[in-house]
Amino acid sequence: MIEIKLFKDAKLKGYTLLEGFPGAGLVGPMANSYIIEKLQMQYIGHIESDAFPPIAAVHDGMAMFPVRIYKDDKYRLIVIMSEFSIPATMIYELSQELLAFIRKQGIEKVVSIGGMPTLKPINAAYGIATTKELNDKIKSAKINMISEGVVAGVSAILLANGPEYNIPIVDLLVQVDPTIMDPKYAITAITNLKKIININVSTDELEKEAKVIEAKVRDIMKKARDSHESYKNATEAAGPSMYA
Repeated sequence: MIEIKLFKDAKLKGYTLLEGFPGAGLVGPMANSYIIEKLQMQYIGHIESDAFPPIAAVHDGMAMFPVRIYKDDKYRLIVIMSEFSIPATMIYELSQELLAFIRKQGIEKVVSIGGMPTLKPINAAYGIATTKELNDKIKSAKINMISEGVVAGVSAILLANGPEYNIPIVDLLVQVDPTIMDPKYAITAITNLKKIININVSTDELEKEAKVIEAKVRDIMKKARDSHESYKNATEAAGPSMYA
């Protein structure tokens, strides 16, 4: 069971939701982490499930849930930050909960950030949206349109269901080498994101802090993965379990 919980009754009508669950190149977590930090976004809630890895993230001496929700009132922006990869068996359920949350809160649109695996990535971004208006915006921003292909993960479910739920959704993908994590992918993502939504975040400091950000995200993901495996091994050794 998945629950989306807000610490208080936040007014999110008309806001833009930015999601970037961990995937190829970890583009989403790198970009989202940087945006949250630079805008000093407010921590307003979290997503929890008994099937998530049993971990708590610790930042600046404060324990937090590993999948968190932040908001910025100036830019009317909500960002979801996840510090572990969502298990494949939970992607559909999580996506449905997000769609219900988006409708209930009156969120205006969704932008998903992810990586597009390729053998020889170049500094390029690609996009596809669920409305003509947003697709026109992608074209006018000189972002490559996705005309054929397959999108995977949470963003794929959101994109496919957007028209039915009447939710404008954009999928913004950056070419990545899936075997490495390079902060320049996040720079490309944020640079092109600013062409789609109203957000003023300079990437100058991201370039300067690239190695620090890379190490931070890599360490977070490793700890989450190790904790998940350790817990899973321990429960399997103890006997049959429903944990997945």
